[in-house]
Order: sequence, then C-alpha cells, then structure tokens
Amino acid sequence: MNISITEFESQIGQYIQTVAIEPLVIEKTGYPMAVMISYTDYERLKELEDAFWALKALEAEKSGYLGNNCLNELMQIKALKEKE
Repeated sequence: MNISITEFESQIGQYIQTVAIEPLVIEKTGYPMAVMISYTDYERLKELEDAFWALKALEAEKSGYLGNNCLNELMQIKALKEKE
C-alpha cells in the first residue's frame, strides 16, 4: 500500500494497524520516502541479515581469511620475535 506523507500524518493510528497485515510505503510528492513494516517482519528481516553475515564470515574463513583472533595472535608472535 502506498500513501502520501500528509495522509499518513492525518491517519497514523489506522496505518499502524495496517502494517500488521502488509508493509506501507510512505511517499512525498509521489516518491517513496519510507517503508513501515510490522515488528514481526522487522525481527524476521534482522534474523535473515544476521544469518547472511554469519554465512559470509564462514565463507571468508574457508577462503583463507584468518579472522581477528588469529591475526592478533600472529601480531603478538611477530612482536616477540622482533624483540629477540
């Protein structure tokens, strides 16, 4: 559902109930400015985003990226060897 920002401002209560059913695109001068979604949809999107970045991290580790902990350990070893 798309509505103008003026219409949204005048009937905010009605539209808060609407987003429980479907996302709401708020437009200003005919152009999309914001999207309002239910909290349930927001939580689902956050979970998908977290899963996406976790998968990307695993892929990076498999491709040879050592990760911060390994890099820190290597830097400490290097610093100790330089002191010798």
